[in-house]
Amino acid sequence: MSRPAEKLDDAEIVAASLEDPEAFGELFRRHAPRLHAYLKRRLGLALADDVVAEAFATAFRQRGRFDGRAEFAAWLWGIAGNLIAKHHRQETRMYRAFARTGVDPAEDGVAELVSDRMAAAAYGPRLAKALASLSSQDRDAVLLLAWGELSYAEIAAILELPLGTVKAKIHRARTKLRKALPGENNDG
Repeated sequence: MSRPAEKLDDAEIVAASLEDPEAFGELFRRHAPRLHAYLKRRLGLALADDVVAEAFATAFRQRGRFDGRAEFAAWLWGIAGNLIAKHHRQETRMYRAFARTGVDPAEDGVAELVSDRMAAAAYGPRLAKALASLSSQDRDAVLLLAWGELSYAEIAAILELPLGTVKAKIHRARTKLRKALPGENNDG
């Protein structure tokens, strides 16, 4: 590598890592925090750690197949999405348990403000039930937007769907989620 890894774009780093595997570490530094934050909310802390590690290990093993036509981030999030699909049944069970008990299984044990806990207790079970009722692809789209803080274009690339389809899925999911939650002005 003639330039330091931090000066290269993602595709150049992937290419450089074929000769210098340690260069791939820069991609982890760039993309792991955002991916981990999303997966932590989506799957819980322990599983997020595993899926991030597995996604990067898969990307590293398959880096020779990365052709640069898509952005590396979209390719990586696509790999993570495939891993999430493996955990889909477990995720649906988690939301159904949350809906029944009101205990958020994604909570990492850090004390929150009492008002946040009260709001979560009031809205959490209904939200979890609504999330469990969404199709897998609609849930993926809305959670990538809300928890992954990704753009519609990034979501479209990750899910390999047209942008308009992603917008429709998110609109449909938001409508269903809004119906499941009480209005903000209904607190008396």
